[in-house]
Amino acid sequence: MLQSLESTPALFYTTVVVLGLVIGSFLNVVIHRLPTILKNNWSRQCRELLEPDHEDDDAANQPFNLLRPASHCPACGHRIRAIENIPVASYIFLRGRCAACHTRIPPRYPVIEFSTAILSIFTAVHFGYTPQTAAALAFTWMIIPLCVIDYDEQLLPDCITLPLLWAGLALSLADIFIDSRVSIIGALSGYLCLWVVYHLFKLATGKEGMGYGDFKLLAAIGAWVGWQALPVVILFSSVVGAITGMLLIAIKGHQRSQPIPFGPFLASAGWITLLWGQDILDLYLH
Repeated sequence: MLQSLESTPALFYTTVVVLGLVIGSFLNVVIHRLPTILKNNWSRQCRELLEPDHEDDDAANQPFNLLRPASHCPACGHRIRAIENIPVASYIFLRGRCAACHTRIPPRYPVIEFSTAILSIFTAVHFGYTPQTAAALAFTWMIIPLCVIDYDEQLLPDCITLPLLWAGLALSLADIFIDSRVSIIGALSGYLCLWVVYHLFKLATGKEGMGYGDFKLLAAIGAWVGWQALPVVILFSSVVGAITGMLLIAIKGHQRSQPIPFGPFLASAGWITLLWGQDILDLYLH
């Protein structure tokens, strides 16, 4: 099978697209459930600390994770069958509505599935049939939920950012993208530069300009792309973030005091830098 993928580019790219659609469907579950799982865990830990004799009710003890309960319609409770859960195709076939109660299904689900497939094929075309493709696909699939969860909840879960960081450091041992020295310095530099900016901003204004999740995310990106590429990541994410903020204020009446999550811009800049960072640096230098 692997030899067929290597010798037949069309089969390889088709496999990547199909895999991207399937992963995108799973990422929808992660995006929807992971914040609730984390909040439930935090609430339980607080109760255990503040009310050690408190007994949870039966509803609180029901399993809720990425696998259970099975996917169902939040409006009527209809359990989604396998035929109704085919990425993108089922949404089109059902015309964007629940098969039982016909409640409208948010279009973000097929959008995330389709976007995952598109980013996956970009990655595969760029790196080809190489170990870099497998690693870059994992990077791609991890930053997508980070972007959406941070946009929704202003939260960058440690259970995604920290494995992303350790994966980048581990890959550097085999020089998949960069060597270990550059990767370690990149992780340290990524964390410390935003840590310094955070404390300087807080000292000057008395406000928190960003969360600690942003530090960890940039540290993870630094572990993948190296410290030399971090200026490109920071510059690109800052410029796009500033433009987006101004557009939100001008077009949608976004309140200036309302925070805008920085994680999606960092993650997007990190993905672009992983694929085309050297080309961008060469273009700038020449």
